[in-house]
Amino acid sequence: MPEEKTLIPLDDALARLLAAVTPLARTEDLDLLDADGRVLAQDVISELQVPPYACAAMDGYALRVADVPASGAALAVTQRIAAGQTGAPLAAGSAARIFTGAPLPPGADAVVMQEDAQSLDGGARVQIAARPKAGQHVRPAGEDVARGAVILHRGERLRAASLGLAASGGLARVAVAAPPRVALLCTGDELVAPGSIAPRDLPPGRIYDSNRFFLRALLARLGCQVSDLGELPDRLDATVAALDQAAQTHDLILTSGGVSVGEEDHVKPAVQRLGRLDVWQIAIKPGKPFAFGQLPRASGGGVCYFAGLPGNPVAGFITFLLLVRPLLLKLQGAARLDPLALPLRADFDWPRPGKRREFLRVRRNAAGGLDLYPNQGSAVLAALHWADGLVDLPAGQTLAQGAVARYLPLAELLA
Repeated sequence: MPEEKTLIPLDDALARLLAAVTPLARTEDLDLLDADGRVLAQDVISELQVPPYACAAMDGYALRVADVPASGAALAVTQRIAAGQTGAPLAAGSAARIFTGAPLPPGADAVVMQEDAQSLDGGARVQIAARPKAGQHVRPAGEDVARGAVILHRGERLRAASLGLAASGGLARVAVAAPPRVALLCTGDELVAPGSIAPRDLPPGRIYDSNRFFLRALLARLGCQVSDLGELPDRLDATVAALDQAAQTHDLILTSGGVSVGEEDHVKPAVQRLGRLDVWQIAIKPGKPFAFGQLPRASGGGVCYFAGLPGNPVAGFITFLLLVRPLLLKLQGAARLDPLALPLRADFDWPRPGKRREFLRVRRNAAGGLDLYPNQGSAVLAALHWADGLVDLPAGQTLAQGAVARYLPLAELLA
């Protein structure tokens, strides 16, 4: 039987992984200024309406529509109201000079913007160019937020606009999911930490560890508390010891490399010795040697989840986005786990049908289509630096130039 038929389809692997993961019970109370990107642990309810009063939407004159029977009517200007001030009740036949955000004085029902009015007699009167309509250029009380409304929902990932919305309701702090504690381990005797050896002195057979750096950045973007445990030697006893120790104080162990089928790949047998392996080898390209399992904690009960990424940089990067990202979001109780997908035109040919579901590195062009990076190798990290998205191509399918492809924006996956 061909090996490809034993691989787990991506959707099945993701469903199995998410079914095994239970959201963390830990939460923390954060200042709004520190909450960007975090997942809300409870609904945010506004205790007031926004705006709290009817106010001017722009600079101009507040007046009664009934006092302007026709274009060219002139009114006495009896008061000036700036933002942060309150005006007196508007006398009949008068107008108030008003500025954006200032409360409408009692009796006013419209604002005429200053471009449609002419100041007369040194500002004592104003002539209105056209008869206004009731409600013109007025922000009604509660237009943005109603008192008692849920303005942010549990499970939302906070963005800049979310923080502003919460602040507009008077909140200074929010309850969010505590950061997942992640232990990061990169395996391979060939790995060298950048900065430890100059490029000119790099011994034959050794390479710089790039995976550690992009994985640290990806974990930070997802709000994780990372313990960087460095490079792990290619020995089974060292792998078992490192995994067992990390499992006691972390929610997830993330490894890079060592999950394939070679004699020097010790991560899979180490996980099986300590706990259990629920997923191994996925029907995708790149990224087939992905592993997921659970390790027990000796004290306190519970489990530590394990995710093993392929060592090839592109394969590790893509499997992180497709599988580890939703795992970490579920740990934090996020409501939305699926990435946005867009139908876009392929401005390239992909004539080779693959046995596995493929994720091609592409970039949008000025004509609204997608260009393909010429080298799609699983170790070519330059392709991901160049790309702004992935084309999700089902197994057995080709792409002809002009066909519609399923495009996954990296901006969404990396948010």
